[in-house]
Amino acid sequence: MRLLKQLVAVGVVAFVGSMGVGAVQGNTFLTLVLGVATAVLLVFVYARVVRWSERRAPVEVGGKGAVAAVGRGLLIGMGMFAAVIVNIALLGGYRIDGFGSVTGAIGLLGVMAAVAVSEELIFRGILFRIVEERTGTWPALTLTGLVFGLMHLTNQHATLWGAIAIAIEAGGMLAAAYAATRTLWVPIGLHFGWNFAAAGIFSTEVSGSGATQGLLNGVSSGPALLTGGDFGPEASPYAVVFGLLLTIVFLWLARRRGNLVPRRRGARADATATLAR
Repeated sequence: MRLLKQLVAVGVVAFVGSMGVGAVQGNTFLTLVLGVATAVLLVFVYARVVRWSERRAPVEVGGKGAVAAVGRGLLIGMGMFAAVIVNIALLGGYRIDGFGSVTGAIGLLGVMAAVAVSEELIFRGILFRIVEERTGTWPALTLTGLVFGLMHLTNQHATLWGAIAIAIEAGGMLAAAYAATRTLWVPIGLHFGWNFAAAGIFSTEVSGSGATQGLLNGVSSGPALLTGGDFGPEASPYAVVFGLLLTIVFLWLARRRGNLVPRRRGARADATATLAR
């Protein structure tokens, strides 16, 4: 029941916040303010519902070291996307045709803050964490990564390959980042850094966000196998490769720090029952 209570509380705030942000996207200032406000409220609600339903302090969103952790995640996420786009550009799949829109990038700060926080709280803070307790790290990483990828099939320009790519490079990597650090701040920063670099800087497609205009006027061309096509660079093989490499690094850190939860007997049945609730 705690999974259901937490999902409902966070999900309602995320839904209302996304509707509000979507309604004012023509106004840069309001988009930024509402997006950031939604992100802050989401963390507050998550902390309160975890404290209420689990009778414990929500240390995974504790204030100590939060700024530094978000900063580390931000640098990793932006660096990862920059590496992806540079490799695509080297093969002629992306070029910059001047500057884009500063106001567009500012508005995307708010949008991507709300998206990163809501998805990390739901998928890593609630689903992965609770499934991991019942099944162990590996089954939880696999199951929640697949769910995260499949959720993107409802987005515009969705493809099966795009969903699989998201499951691997994001679902697995972000869960591994949480397992390695046992804080949600690193995956939140990583998620935000990736999304903002993609949309707010390089003006490429981000699954679920549609066409965006960031700081640079970027033009993608060439085979979809290289660029990710209409789905965006998240469906590029480079994104999958770099995501896998980071997943391996995070899991190595998790193992070294003793943060991996052993697989429990009957884990598959437990995981299915947990997700069903």
